[in-house]
Formats: sequence, C-alpha cells, structure tokens
Amino acid sequence: MTIFADLHRERTLSVTAASSRGVAGLVKDAERGEDIIVERHGRAVAAVISVEQFDELHRVRSDLIAASLVLSRELSDTGSRTNLDDAIAAFGFDRGDLETELDADLATGRE
Repeated sequence: MTIFADLHRERTLSVTAASSRGVAGLVKDAERGEDIIVERHGRAVAAVISVEQFDELHRVRSDLIAASLVLSRELSDTGSRTNLDDAIAAFGFDRGDLETELDADLATGRE
C-alpha cells in the first residue's frame, strides 16, 4: 500500500528563504510535485502544494469522513428500526393529517 505522504517530496524553508525564493519559484516547485513547508521560528506555519495534491487531500478527507460515519453506524446500530407512522406519531402528528395539509399546500402552489 502506498502511503500518501510518500508520494511527494517535501522541503522546509524559513519565511525568509521562502520570500527570497519568491511566489513564482514556490509555485514552480509545487507544480513539479515538491511540497514546501514554510516555518517561522522553527514552527511550520504554511504549506505550498500542487492543486492535484490539494484535490487529493480533499478526496481523502471526504472518504475518511464517510468511512467514519459508516463505522460509527456499524458500532452503534442495535438493529432496532422504527416505522414511519410511529415516528410521525412520536412527534404528535397523524399521517392522514400531514397528507391532507400537503395536498392543500400543493393545491395553492406552496411547496
């Protein structure tokens, strides 16, 4: 399995060195697939990455969120299900009344 971090080279620059390199130089490095970590006083404060890597990070983030939702559902699912009529009643409504109200709203053009 390929680790995402292994796909890109990384270089660390101070803010001063990054300024000397210039935006055009940093962008050129990112286009070539090199990640630039910018540090201030030895602490990472910014990163310059390619758009392709940015998009991939967002895809991975989205996939991780979806996976965490699936896993949390799997771990917390008791197998118990509630039918729609019981849920409607739990909120103090009646299915027939709701359907009548919906029909009236649709007849008047409200959605």
